[in-house]
Amino acid sequence: MNNLNTQRAPESLDSTEEGLRRGLQARHMSMIAIGGAIGTGLFIASGASVAAAGPGGALLSYAVVGLMVYFLMTSLGEMAAYMPVAGSFSTYGTKFVDPAFGFALGWNYWYNWAVTIAVELVAAEIVMKYWFPDVPGFWWSALFLTLMVGLNYFSVKGFGEAEYWFAMIKVVTVIVFLIVGVAMIFGLMTDAEPVGFSNFGLGDGPIVGGIPAVIGIILVAGFSFQGTELVGIAAGESEDPKKNVPKAVKQVFWRILLFYVLAIFVIGMLIPYTSPNLVSNDLTDVAVSPFTLVFERVGLAFSAALMNAVILTSVLSAGNSGMYASTRMLYTLARQGDAPKMFAQISKNGVPRNALLATAAIGALCFLTSMFGGQVYLWLLNASGMTGFIAWLGIAISHYRFRKGYLAQGGDLADLPYRAPAFPFGPLFAFALCFLVIVGQNYAAFLADRIDWVSIAATYIGVPLFLAFWLGYKFKNKSSVVRYEDMDLEIPEAAATRR
Repeated sequence: MNNLNTQRAPESLDSTEEGLRRGLQARHMSMIAIGGAIGTGLFIASGASVAAAGPGGALLSYAVVGLMVYFLMTSLGEMAAYMPVAGSFSTYGTKFVDPAFGFALGWNYWYNWAVTIAVELVAAEIVMKYWFPDVPGFWWSALFLTLMVGLNYFSVKGFGEAEYWFAMIKVVTVIVFLIVGVAMIFGLMTDAEPVGFSNFGLGDGPIVGGIPAVIGIILVAGFSFQGTELVGIAAGESEDPKKNVPKAVKQVFWRILLFYVLAIFVIGMLIPYTSPNLVSNDLTDVAVSPFTLVFERVGLAFSAALMNAVILTSVLSAGNSGMYASTRMLYTLARQGDAPKMFAQISKNGVPRNALLATAAIGALCFLTSMFGGQVYLWLLNASGMTGFIAWLGIAISHYRFRKGYLAQGGDLADLPYRAPAFPFGPLFAFALCFLVIVGQNYAAFLADRIDWVSIAATYIGVPLFLAFWLGYKFKNKSSVVRYEDMDLEIPEAAATRR
């Protein structure tokens, strides 16, 4: 029978003070940190980015976004290592900014991942049609939803193990792609002449369309990296967060450089940006994946089937992560009194099962709208589109204020388990670029001869929803911005007296 933890319990090595289990090992944390960033955005949409901005433009765009994500992760890493909690964004927003801000961050992030579960169920149907065109897609969705719930139902280690192996498949695929691609650039593994940098000099040069095209790809690239912040949610259940979180964060920069920047470089070197194969209106068409095109060039006859299998693991990984993240966020909201108390109940294995089942139910309902009310589903999807960037904004704002508050209360930076570099530039740069991405998502609609208000509403609906949560809570509870001196930082007295 579930027990509601309403009071703080002593924290042990294998459980948190709330009763969650510390079942995520260092290898799980490392794979969660990079696995969330590798998905269809890299395997398929990267080709369209090269086609739109040229090889140099795409490379520059992904490098800029990668730098932003690195700063976001270091900001999150500093807070998560110091204060590892299951619902990090909501808790940090509440403690370091404003309880209303944390409330809005939590509900928006939960909603984002609940809808993402539905999105991944739809994607799984499409992927499975490649092999089983006659089987009704509903059965695949039911199967995968059951699998996602099962992986999260019994213990946090089930989620961690599944995510580790899902991410491992994606990582190995990218590494093999890079090895094959680099060999082909130098004329190995193929009878064709070495391409060298010839494709970078096509047409107008490496950057096509100038700065506007680069900015356009920056807006797209931001979606590809969403999910890297999952390590902050998982920190609360890491075996040794003060050691494992910094380790995972430190690896993010090099892995982003390897898996995204180098992959975009190889694609731009091997496939002309003018190739019609790079552009497709169907992001589930594995035949036009640049990975498929490169593997086909070396004679891998089953490359499309291989990439379809890899994309399936990406879909399952995203759904599995979404189930975990949204469950822990709903659980945290309940513990803070911002959601019904029943969602704060924890099983003997340390799993908030009520929150898990509620999240699964919402994901299933959203999925059903895609079958019986396509327009409703599209609006739900549009409403979730901005929430990932809003969460990133929340990380940047929370970290800036955390560091200021930590110093204001006499904390010593040397005592932090992990210290984010380049402060305050890091969070300020991440905030500015996230803000640009949010504002510029559909800037073309404003520049048209006749403003398309329907398109604008569909794109930006997530912003007023977030503001409604924030201002509604603020109006009801009369909350205010937390003063630096009043932040609940739990700085050791010895550290404070040294200053």
